[in-house]
Amino acid sequence: MVRLFEDDAAKKVAKIVYAIFHMQEMFTHITRVDFPDVSPCIYAMWHRNQMCMYGQPDISKTNIMVSRSKDGEMIADVIEHMGFKTIRGSKGKEGAVEASMQLITALKNGDDGAMMVDGPKGPPEKAKNGVIKLAKMAGVPIVPVSWYSASPTWLKFPGWDGLRMPIFRTNLVNLYGKPIYVQEDDDIEEKRKELQESLDDLERRIPLAFKEVYLWGQIKRKWSDSSQFKWNP
Repeated sequence: MVRLFEDDAAKKVAKIVYAIFHMQEMFTHITRVDFPDVSPCIYAMWHRNQMCMYGQPDISKTNIMVSRSKDGEMIADVIEHMGFKTIRGSKGKEGAVEASMQLITALKNGDDGAMMVDGPKGPPEKAKNGVIKLAKMAGVPIVPVSWYSASPTWLKFPGWDGLRMPIFRTNLVNLYGKPIYVQEDDDIEEKRKELQESLDDLERRIPLAFKEVYLWGQIKRKWSDSSQFKWNP
């Protein structure tokens, strides 16, 4: 990966990005729909929906893998300021194994994990089996999740993943699938297909879930599980 920023510049950019995101929390509301409330678990999402994790009830116990690159350092700075935990293995295949073991340890200690299951470079919306193996080794369920808004301020950014994020006033929903449990004798490929089907189903159902919660941009239905978009200062 080409280094985009030198060390000092990366830290400055991280502070600017965090300040922008921190200001955005005043304008964004995320309502959780069908939240399963199971923990520890691994939240699984498409790469373009990675920011849905900001709608979690407790981001302080959510671990996110970040690369050891210099650009990854900037990303880690931003998400740690937001209140997430980061897991960073060394570079190369050995680093990937190291990071996986760190995540397994965190899960066994009661924390949650979050993985973009079509990453790191796609193809988009095609689930890979890494999360299945990790869930099996850690003995925790996988919780599929997606987010959506009908607002024009929910923007799509250029790139292979089509990253989505809110700009200015935006109401969204986080829609969760049923937890997927991976037993010791389960077939990895069958469980991968189950995860793929669950995430595809969320994409089909989430526009309707949004309509059930919001009318003309305002909440029309009281959900007991509703949260203001909030990062830790």
